[in-house]
Amino acid sequence: MGTLEKIFKLKQHNTTVKTEVIAGITTFMTMAYILAVNPDTLGASGMDKNAILMSTAIASFVGCLVMALLANYPFALAPGLGLNAYFAYTICGTMGYSWQFALFAVFVEGLVFILLSVTNVREAIFNAIPTSLKKGVSVGIGLFCAFIGLQNAHIVVNHDNTLVTMVKFGENFHTVGIAALLAMIGTILIAVMYSHKVKGAILFGILITWVLGILCQLCGLYVVDAEAGFYSLIPAWSSFDITAISKTFGECFNYSKNNFQILDFIVIMCSFLFVDLFDTLGTLIGVANKAGMLDKDGRLPRIKQALLADAIATSAGAVLGTSTTTTYVESSSGVAEGGRTGLTSMVTGFLFLISIFLAPIFITIPSFATAPALIFVGFLMISSILEIDFRDLTEAIPAYLCLLIMPLTYSISDGIAIGSISYVIIAVFTGKYKRVNWLMYVLAVLFIAKYIFL
Repeated sequence: MGTLEKIFKLKQHNTTVKTEVIAGITTFMTMAYILAVNPDTLGASGMDKNAILMSTAIASFVGCLVMALLANYPFALAPGLGLNAYFAYTICGTMGYSWQFALFAVFVEGLVFILLSVTNVREAIFNAIPTSLKKGVSVGIGLFCAFIGLQNAHIVVNHDNTLVTMVKFGENFHTVGIAALLAMIGTILIAVMYSHKVKGAILFGILITWVLGILCQLCGLYVVDAEAGFYSLIPAWSSFDITAISKTFGECFNYSKNNFQILDFIVIMCSFLFVDLFDTLGTLIGVANKAGMLDKDGRLPRIKQALLADAIATSAGAVLGTSTTTTYVESSSGVAEGGRTGLTSMVTGFLFLISIFLAPIFITIPSFATAPALIFVGFLMISSILEIDFRDLTEAIPAYLCLLIMPLTYSISDGIAIGSISYVIIAVFTGKYKRVNWLMYVLAVLFIAKYIFL
């Protein structure tokens, strides 16, 4: 315990080993889905799925460990969603490049990130974003989390006329209907336990919802339908080739066999760079704000170390054989459980490492069981809206646009982009341009250029 106290300064951060461990487990439970999703997505590029599973787990472990030891923050990292689809379906699909080439682009992006982190560029961008916009980012991420949870729970479903609509419980009750119902029960359970100040309420909510699902499967209320995406909820051991990692490890350096166009490479690398940069900044702002880690000026201590950890994880992940490794918004679930130090992210990282051998168990956790955690975390994060000064419309409107865009476009970076552009334009046309940091003008121009050219 003394060693952990010395490394993570638990007393200084008003936390305990027990709290940090529970927070780390909770974060992992809400992120474990990536072990199933990433191999399935990147597998479309021709990569070996067993290799992807192991590279995903190891890259997550490395990222979490570096974040824990370098920055001492409870932020967990793993290969990000969205960019993995861009990797598989656009670069390797539409553009026709090999997955080795795509990995090389990710590796170079990570190196550029490291350079930007060391030279304080990323820190300067973080600090240039006004406090009102940071509060909007926090609320937007909360809504984004909740929206993801509602979709994972099948409570909110796709509809051609309205884009999204409420699930009809009577239709496909034994798959969609029961999953949505169990997720709603899980959300209420978390709310009740959290209200009673039960330690580990979010983690218990996930586990109880999963157990209820297993009971429903055993009694026939939940029916397995693999084609529709509803798999067995009962863990079953299956073997996999642990040496498969050799099929992707270091392959990012085999890019030379591609006859690629340098312009294509620059566009691809910049796309990775842009999305990763502002998704990471947005996640750090949102999660740190909820944890009360930002100082009175809205700055995050040790921001350079946190950004550097994210950058190192990106390049390390590319060498291992996975798409961009980034800070996860699901870290907010661990923060909600009281996680305040790197011990939380270290626990999450070790669970990812263990998952190499226990993957069949973790992959079995259904999305409707982790959905209540994301929905409830959304509630916790949305409280930051009270800190936005709505009397000053020049501050409030950009924050509003930022928090609105994130869930509706399914993109943290787009929320920051629209918020930043609107903040600068409104400030200029209302005569308040002097209060805008010069870097915000640069960002606004870059964001506009991004929408025109990328």
